[in-house]
Amino acid sequence: MSDTTRRIFMAGATLTGAAALTPAQAQTGRDMHNGMSADDVRKILDLTPNATCGYVRVTYIAKNEIAKGGMQPPFADKRPVGSGLYFMVTPDEPVKLHRIRNDQFYHYYMGDPLEVLLLRGEGERIVMGPDLRAGQHVQFLIPGNTFHTARVIGTRKWFLGGSTEWPGVLPEDVELGKADELAAKFPKVAADIKSFPLPAK
Repeated sequence: MSDTTRRIFMAGATLTGAAALTPAQAQTGRDMHNGMSADDVRKILDLTPNATCGYVRVTYIAKNEIAKGGMQPPFADKRPVGSGLYFMVTPDEPVKLHRIRNDQFYHYYMGDPLEVLLLRGEGERIVMGPDLRAGQHVQFLIPGNTFHTARVIGTRKWFLGGSTEWPGVLPEDVELGKADELAAKFPKVAADIKSFPLPAK
């Protein structure tokens, strides 16, 4: 099959697939939740309570490992190359104030936007969500050792996202933040530091 023929065939297949969609299926993320509640999502994905990130299920731990001494401290011990998880945030279960040693990517999947407070510079806010025109992010890098906290915003009352980390996370990589100490270091966002980790009223 020539390149020209292949392109024509693929274009036709794409159009045929698009035509086969019903109007409901063709609609954007507005309807993809199909009326699911936070409890529905938790049950379907088998998410369980987590000390820092609402409800979590680890979905990936790399089989390939970095040998002991293969990286500089604090990653000098043997560990997986990478790891990944689902996490869901609700008004009652926000992302607690914490940091991990590892670089991590946050990913937006479904539900309401997530407002994230990062303690770097004078304090920085970003929003994970589907509205790209409004400046929301579907993927965002949180550098290792960055204290952060987050809360769900919007009307659906739950956020479903993912986190991928390099190298893979071990329990000793996680550190809970002390709000009073961090508020003193970041006075411009001191009120947010103390309010973000608390369940919404």
